[in-house]
Amino acid sequence: MIEPPHPLRIAAAPISWGVCEVPGWGHVLDAHTVLAEMSALGFTATEFGPPGYLPEDPGARRAMLARYGLTAVGGFLALPLHDDRDRVLDIAGRTAALYAAAGAEVLVLAAATGTPGYDSRVPLDAAGWRSLLDAAAAVRDLAGVHGLRVVLHPHVGTHVETAAEVERFLAGSDVDLCLDTGHLLVGGADPVALARRWADRIGHLHLKDVRRDLADEIRCGRIEYSRAVRRGLYPPLGAGDVDIAAIVAATEAAGYRGWYVIEQDTTLSPGDTASGPSRDAERSLRYLSPDRRHRGLRPLEYR
Repeated sequence: MIEPPHPLRIAAAPISWGVCEVPGWGHVLDAHTVLAEMSALGFTATEFGPPGYLPEDPGARRAMLARYGLTAVGGFLALPLHDDRDRVLDIAGRTAALYAAAGAEVLVLAAATGTPGYDSRVPLDAAGWRSLLDAAAAVRDLAGVHGLRVVLHPHVGTHVETAAEVERFLAGSDVDLCLDTGHLLVGGADPVALARRWADRIGHLHLKDVRRDLADEIRCGRIEYSRAVRRGLYPPLGAGDVDIAAIVAATEAAGYRGWYVIEQDTTLSPGDTASGPSRDAERSLRYLSPDRRHRGLRPLEYR
């Protein structure tokens, strides 16, 4: 007898509705609108979005999510891990306490450059890398006191972006990885190969699809990352060039039972409503739904 597939833990993220921590990124929809749209689509869990987007009081944050039938997954925190260790750990400690009190499971850490946005960066030297690795471990230990897991998110425009930098981090640290299928491809990595090679190091997963033509333009320096996002770098799942089916199959086969967060970064203009992002999120959900077998995906279940 063939056992049924393990239910995927599918969650949403406000960035799919254009809510981002980068100043000037685009029009920001209010939290009630975004959470209501998530709930209407059938999501039951979400990441928090950028600092200050949801209430800073953990009880109020829990209550706001509960109003829309949502529970907390965790959130993204970009910190300059290579610099000013005391400040980094202070912010990380306070964030971890808030996340845990609001019911979260995971803190998604990125190695920020210290400059706004993700359009440019200067690679780190050896000393900077040592500081980055040490700080990531310290943040992991701080968050662990609050019962949170920490994962490092390779991200365009941070100090862990390229395929070589991802490998360097994994070889030099025991902090697990957030496998972001989109940022990895944009950075030049093969997310499918990485999911298979480092299966035991995947602690969280962001599902993105990507237009490879725009990813190539970013790597060649012909277009800035933010402009590529505005041009539709991240389409709904199944509409781009990432083999989502192979990634889900590889992570499930390796025993991954964490969250699959649907994250299709977008930008909005003043006057835009939640309807466009919601249509894309719905397409992504349909791609993963139990009654579809897109590109070899097994039937999947929500929970």
